[in-house]
Amino acid sequence: MISLWSKFRNALRAYRCAHGGNVAITFALATLPIIATVGFAVDYSHANSVKVAMQSALDSTALMLSKEAATDTSSQLQQNAVKYFTALFTRPEATNVSIVASYTSSGGTSLVVNGSAVVPTALLGIIGYSNITVSGSSTAKWGSNMLRVALVLDNTGSMADDGKMTALISATKSLLTQLQSAASNNGDVYVSIVPFVKDVNLDSSNYSSNYIYWGTAPADNNANNPSNPIQDSTSSDNTSWNANNGSCSSPYSSYQTRSSCLSHASCSISGYSSQSSCTGAGTCSLSSYSSSNSCTNAGTCSNPAETSSSSCTGNKACSKQSYTSSSQCTSHGYTWGYGTWSKGVWTPGVWTAATWTPDNHNTWNGCVMDRGNSTASDTVGNYDTNAAAPSASPLVTSTLYPAEQYSSCPQAVMGLNYNWSGMTSLVNNMSPNGNTNQAVGLQLGWMSLVGGGPFTVPAMQSGYTYSQVIILLTDGLNTQDRWYTSQNSIDARQTLTCNNIKSAGITLYTIQVNTGGDPTSSLLQSCASTSDKFYLLTSASQIVTAFTAIGSNLTQLRVAK
Repeated sequence: MISLWSKFRNALRAYRCAHGGNVAITFALATLPIIATVGFAVDYSHANSVKVAMQSALDSTALMLSKEAATDTSSQLQQNAVKYFTALFTRPEATNVSIVASYTSSGGTSLVVNGSAVVPTALLGIIGYSNITVSGSSTAKWGSNMLRVALVLDNTGSMADDGKMTALISATKSLLTQLQSAASNNGDVYVSIVPFVKDVNLDSSNYSSNYIYWGTAPADNNANNPSNPIQDSTSSDNTSWNANNGSCSSPYSSYQTRSSCLSHASCSISGYSSQSSCTGAGTCSLSSYSSSNSCTNAGTCSNPAETSSSSCTGNKACSKQSYTSSSQCTSHGYTWGYGTWSKGVWTPGVWTAATWTPDNHNTWNGCVMDRGNSTASDTVGNYDTNAAAPSASPLVTSTLYPAEQYSSCPQAVMGLNYNWSGMTSLVNNMSPNGNTNQAVGLQLGWMSLVGGGPFTVPAMQSGYTYSQVIILLTDGLNTQDRWYTSQNSIDARQTLTCNNIKSAGITLYTIQVNTGGDPTSSLLQSCASTSDKFYLLTSASQIVTAFTAIGSNLTQLRVAK
């Protein structure tokens, strides 16, 4: 015990004399960096949480502002940025919040929203840091992605059922509004509209254009339609304007085609049914003479008493046969003198054939059929399934669009444009009529994006990304095209068109409005670029929903930063 106590006293004496390293002070000082480290972790974690909330609010603010940025003034843009951000950023501990929004259309349209705020610290204050500044930035870019959309819309008779046409008109106008809103500048978004039935209307004012094929014989064309630049070498083409549009001469005006008209003729003398028999027959001005020779050798005298030419003209006689002397004749008021001899006149039969006068091309209503050969679909150039430009020089008639005066001609097409009011007017005037030929509408919808024929396409500018889209909406199955009334035959041609469109890098949406319980169209399913781009609708009201969804996909902006 004495030894232990001695050791304890020596230790206390040593502690009292150890001036070079005070353990208590050292320990106290060591706690400061420990507290700072813990405080940094706590306060930084809190500040980072505020920063995350700020970034989310900035992203949403940028997207909201992007819809109006092109039309807002700088002041309005700034005010709205603060308003939107304040509504979204719910972190009251953040102070000195600053939001700055800027919009530019140089090098692609973009909107930048920058933000910063001060977050007070809880523990770092002990080492002199009372707050942390956090900041963020969000950039919405959309001007560098240009959009071109072709609307290929069914206007056939069945669209009158179940309110489908009314719904289509409403949905299309809504989609146009969406697309217009996505454009910050004219030309950012272009739209074409191709209404289709069995035919498509390329606008009657284009009747003299060299991409229209009339199929008329040169003689008919030159005589009656001098403005037509394209003609066939024969007049027997079953697509011929000349063969099907014109008038037959009287009395055959009831015949409505060239072939039926020209098969009729008549003789001026009844009873003769051929040209040879008609022109071989005739009539004499003197009765009882039935041949040209006997008729022209016979005659009559004005003096009934004379029966030959010589006696008629060589002897004087009374105009009244019963008086044989000059005195008797003249005293009774008659004429005494030489007679007049009248020879018989032979009138041969005249054969009159019906004549066909083609209508002038300026009476055309604008409708055209599928491109290709006249008697069957073209399996060489396949021009009904591709977007090759029509060729008038050198002349390749199968690349041209054959004119047809189709009684159910729809509204005329409108090529790529941003005339939103004009497109709305076109859509308002759509009405249902005619048979279904999706293929001709789809082919011309494709051409409206790439140019050719009636379509002039604005050049694509460098430095921009272009998205080309076709939206095909139909309510029925194919029933008639230029050559076929078989759905399978028409579908086979359209399948080629669909495959060609997708191979060209064009996005293809297909919509089947099936309110009548028809089979789901395998053609439209396979036509769509991907399975999610095929829409099967069972009510007219779903057209609006589908168009809105597609419009949202097309106009969606991506937050770039």
